[in-house]
Formats: sequence, C-alpha cells, structure tokens
Amino acid sequence: MKNSIKKIIGYYNDMDKTLLFVSIALFVFGLFNIVTASSSEAVMRYEQSLFYYFFRQLIMILAGFILSIPIIKKDTKKYPFPALVLFLGITFCIMYLFLYGTFHKGAQNWLTIGPITFQPSEFVKPIIIVCLALIFDKTKNKLRNNKYKHYDIIGIILVIGLFNSVIIFLEKDLGTMLILMFIFMTLFMSSPILKQEKTKTIIFLILVGVSGLVVIKNQKGYILSEEQMARFNFINPCKNYLDGGYQICNAYIAINNGGLLGLGIGKSQQKYSYIPEPHTDMVFAIIAEEQGLLRSSFIFLGYIIILYRILDLSSKVGTLRGKYITLGVASYIFAHILINLGGLFGMLPLTGVPLPFLSYGGTFTMALILSLALVQRVHIEYKREKIKI
Repeated sequence: MKNSIKKIIGYYNDMDKTLLFVSIALFVFGLFNIVTASSSEAVMRYEQSLFYYFFRQLIMILAGFILSIPIIKKDTKKYPFPALVLFLGITFCIMYLFLYGTFHKGAQNWLTIGPITFQPSEFVKPIIIVCLALIFDKTKNKLRNNKYKHYDIIGIILVIGLFNSVIIFLEKDLGTMLILMFIFMTLFMSSPILKQEKTKTIIFLILVGVSGLVVIKNQKGYILSEEQMARFNFINPCKNYLDGGYQICNAYIAINNGGLLGLGIGKSQQKYSYIPEPHTDMVFAIIAEEQGLLRSSFIFLGYIIILYRILDLSSKVGTLRGKYITLGVASYIFAHILINLGGLFGMLPLTGVPLPFLSYGGTFTMALILSLALVQRVHIEYKREKIKI
C-alpha cells in the first residue's frame, strides 16, 4: 500500500504542474459553461434536467482520467504493441462504419451501442500520433542514411497516417479528416525523412489525391455533399442566411450582444433556438455573449500556456518518440482551436469541429484527456532522465 502511494506521488511530482492545472481549470470552466449553454436544448427540446449535459460530460471527463492512468504509468518504450493493437482495432471500427454505419449529424462515422452514440474517429488522432512517433523513433537511423531508398518505410508511414483519413473523408466527416491531415503533415514535415524524399512523397500524394477526387466526382457526380458545400458560405454569412450562413451569422450576433463585459451568466439570447446545439462546436459564441470578449479572452491565454508547455517539452525531451508525441498532441489541439474558431469568426468553413476543453462531446473529451496523458508521461520520463544524468 505504501509503495503504491509513493508511486502515485512520484508520478504527480514528475508531471508538468502548469500544464496539469491549466488543463483542469479549462475543463472545469467548460463543464460549468455547458450547463448554461445547453439549458435551452436540455429543458425545452429534450425535456430533460438543466444539468443533463453537465452530468454526461462529467462522466466522460472522469472516464478519461481513469483511462489515462495506465498511459501515465506505462513507459513509452512499451507502447509499440498496445499502439499496434489499438491502431488495428480503430481501423476495423472505421471500416465497419464505412460499410455498415448509419448517418448521424451528416456523417457516417458514428457508432451506436444501445443508448450510447460515440465517434470512434476521435480516437484515431492520439493513436496515429503515437504510432508515427514510434515509427520515427525506431527507424530514425535508416531514414537519415542517404545511401539507401526508404520507400518501404515511407509506405508504412503513409498507410498509418493517411488510410483512416481517407475513409473518414468518404464517411463525410470533413472536419476530422482535415485535423488528421494537419497532424500527419506536421509530423511528416518535421520527421527524420530526407528532404528530397519528403518532396517526392508530397508530389506523389498530390497526384494520388487529385486522381482520387476525379474518380469520386465521376462516380458520384460530386465531391462534397450539399450539406458540406453549404458550410462554405462563410463569407458574408448574414447575406447568405438561408443558404448555410445562419449559424455563423447568429454567432456574430451573440458575440456582438456580449460586447466587452457580457450579458451575464445564463443570459444568452442566441442559445434559444437561434444557434443549434450551442454547447457543441459554437460554444465560444455563447461564452462571449455571456462573459464578454474581455473575460472570454482568458481562454486564449489558457490555450497559449498549454501549447507553449507542450511545445517547450517537445524541444527539450531526449527521445525522438517523446518529441513527436508532444509535437503531435500540440498540433492536434492547435488544429481544433484553429478550425473551430476560424469557422466561428467566418475565416474558414464551419465543419463541426469541437473546441478543446469547452465543447460538449464525450468521445472528443476522452481523446483529448488521453492525449494530454501522453504528454504527461513524456514529461515524467524527461524529468526522471534529468535526475539520472
């Protein structure tokens, strides 16, 4: 018992405390904000308790923390076998949904088991980060040797990094596909692969991608569905209100209503049927309306601290797998922030991507917590390696 307590204390002492506490603070803020943002949906639409989404999200957060315990305890040297099993398992789920899945919220990548509906593709993100990091770590010496061609290794990297992205795109989940592509390209461009081989690989991917889109266009008559195309009406959304711009336009109204100091907690007007499911991908609009831009700007400070701590660790850690795990997680979080807020502010198409720490979404929340646990495990190994030295 004493040894177990000592181990737990040891893990905590070797964690990045700043990253841990800022992450917890954002999760807690997001959790309580979900109560006010979802009140209209919960009470008026679904006739549920005011705390309906609060408790569902709380359960997912607790489940995420419980599942993160083995990640924090396990040495990253022992990750290869679990990572392979998880990659094969999640790929099977994605393929199953592609062949037999039903559409939910416009995409075909939702799995329903009894009363529970979740999105397996969210777990693809941390799994791919770990798999690519382990491959780069294992093959770094071969990839840096310019005497040999490395197309066999690069082929494996492309399959691991892109196969699920393609299937998810065909399942009409453009947002998840874009984030997976962002993660892959970040890790690929910073990988030990030789520069000339990176160039050739990118040209190859462009040619294959264009050819694939041409085939899809010829077979289906379209590349993106009407629902996806409607999301591209993000320029002057209030002028295209009836043609897909209503959601962004109402978000603008919410932010404008909030001003600098906000209307007050629970006093949002746009959450009442104007913004559909305001507790999910449009949650920042409700926060800005109720809290005001001045107070809601502290969210950006939290994001900056989290990304800085992860990237700082990536630049200092002694193992290549640690470097790419942390870099991958940073790119994952940044991509979600960029695509979500870019869509909200009318700079990018609105793709339904959740905002880290703040949006309601069980699968995404669990995947995010597990990703942060990976970073903490890398930090534990980094700190203990410094002590040895």
